Amino acid sequence: MAQFKLPANSVIGKGKTYYAGAGAKNVKRFQIYRWDPDSGENPRMDTYEVDMATCGPMVLDALLKIKNEMDPTLTLRRSCREGVCGSCAMNIDGTNTLACTKAIGDVSGDVKVYPLPHMPVIKDLVPDLTHFYAQYASIKPWLQSITPPPERERLQSKEDRAKLDGLYECILCACCSTSCPSYWWNGDRYLGPSILLQAYRWIVDSRDEFTGERLDGLEDPFRLYRCHTIMNCTKTCPKGLNPAKAIAEIKKLMVERR
Repeated sequence: MAQFKLPANSVIGKGKTYYAGAGAKNVKRFQIYRWDPDSGENPRMDTYEVDMATCGPMVLDALLKIKNEMDPTLTLRRSCREGVCGSCAMNIDGTNTLACTKAIGDVSGDVKVYPLPHMPVIKDLVPDLTHFYAQYASIKPWLQSITPPPERERLQSKEDRAKLDGLYECILCACCSTSCPSYWWNGDRYLGPSILLQAYRWIVDSRDEFTGERLDGLEDPFRLYRCHTIMNCTKTCPKGLNPAKAIAEIKKLMVERR
């Protein structure tokens, strides 16, 4: 009989509560997923009260304040703090996004923070992206050409350069792939929206001369065709990109060359 519930060791319990200091006037509560593989305990949700009068406006500001001033055991990734590196991708208020660009004021009530869904968790808010990056490497995300390189740069027309808009801006944060049900259930073989958008970025690049080989590498029932145009990827992309459109364009190219 099918079991529609989490394994016993995955059930999330209630954790500790860290209260704001005396005199705090503008308190916001943050419920944060915590799991330490070395403890042998189940995951839990710890609650932190943060005085917004002494905190920056973004969720990442609050997380860093919590780590620096309230609980140094909290583990998370962050780097640029400007929506460029993708390190602080996590699930906030039910949506995959970047903690550094998610305004606390956009969340009504408690701010609930989880790691990216359907990824192995290393600790707390840090997912294991090893498989994700291996998939990225599999599409050979670099310019491939048999023509000897020119003395200076490889030129493009303005029209060809414009085809890369909406593609090159991807920061590989994995927000879109981890919001995709097809990737949840077939992530071992389906490349997912982020990697396919990156693949299309090189397929459509006029300077690349391996378009046929790139399409051959995607001609597979799982690597490309698990996409069912659910559009979660486009909805959640923190950079406003459209991975679903890129996937559709790859499918069109597959049909046109037959």
